[in-house]
Amino acid sequence: MTTVREVLRLPAPAVAAAPVPASAELGIPDLAPVVTSNGTFYRIDTALVVPQIDPAEWSLRVHGMVEQEVVLTWDELLALPLEESDTTLACVSNTVGGLLIGNARWLGYPIREVLARANPSADADMVLSRSIDGFTASTPLDVLTDDRNAIFAVGMNGEPLPLEHGFPVRMVVPGLYGYVSATKWVVELEVTRFDRATAYWTTRGWADRAPIKLQSRIDVPRRGRRLSTGENVIAGVAWHQHVGVAGVEVRIDDGDWMPAELATAISDDTWVQWSVPWDATAGTHEIRCRAISKDGEVQTSDPAPPAPDGAQGHHRIQVIVE
Repeated sequence: MTTVREVLRLPAPAVAAAPVPASAELGIPDLAPVVTSNGTFYRIDTALVVPQIDPAEWSLRVHGMVEQEVVLTWDELLALPLEESDTTLACVSNTVGGLLIGNARWLGYPIREVLARANPSADADMVLSRSIDGFTASTPLDVLTDDRNAIFAVGMNGEPLPLEHGFPVRMVVPGLYGYVSATKWVVELEVTRFDRATAYWTTRGWADRAPIKLQSRIDVPRRGRRLSTGENVIAGVAWHQHVGVAGVEVRIDDGDWMPAELATAISDDTWVQWSVPWDATAGTHEIRCRAISKDGEVQTSDPAPPAPDGAQGHHRIQVIVE
């Protein structure tokens, strides 16, 4: 399949995304780039062996509580008006300050348009997606049919999907943790109800609806780094997909919360970089950050582990200034 992917040429998008603003990137060393390269994008799935799917043999079946069953082939999918969109994906197992998150430009076709062909029943409320390897994810139907860029993705950062990221087709859904939305190597959608079906991780005790929590992370300086006194910078990223980030604040030791400068967000569905200058004094210091969303929510300081619906709390680091 590597050879098939290497010679594949995806069609140009019918709806192209705007260029990433230059002001979205602060250009600070060690700060996560606003667009994550395919080679460094995190990978979390249940596949012990990456599925090898010939696109010519791939198809997607939509069935269940629908008026009309739909089957879509690879050629039919590529013939549709594909759209570009920028979305930050996050894993529910990401700890506070963790690295299981990344942002990419995706090319695909809106899931809502395919579901509209099937015409789901009025009492359906969930879509159970299936991977070719048997993995399942349960996604609220209303999330897949609203105006967000929930897509069947075929491209990632200008290339066909990498094999390990779902080639030839995966789901990308802004605002939900991946285990309930981002099925790779997707081949089936079953329209159903939450009280009738469960998915791979929900049968193991994880929440069946998992909106991504408001979070922020400190990338600069690195934890445990020794700094010189005087002029330094504190920087990181913040995210609240499909809501958006309005601000970030930083606190040093027991001082007041200080507002950070936000870079330009690509969209409400992507993370955003932030920074704040720091005139550092000698000693050991604790730095923490919190984000404020566009709907007024302030990131909670109450800690929680990833299970069952995502970690929370403030990211804190200690640094030594000499």
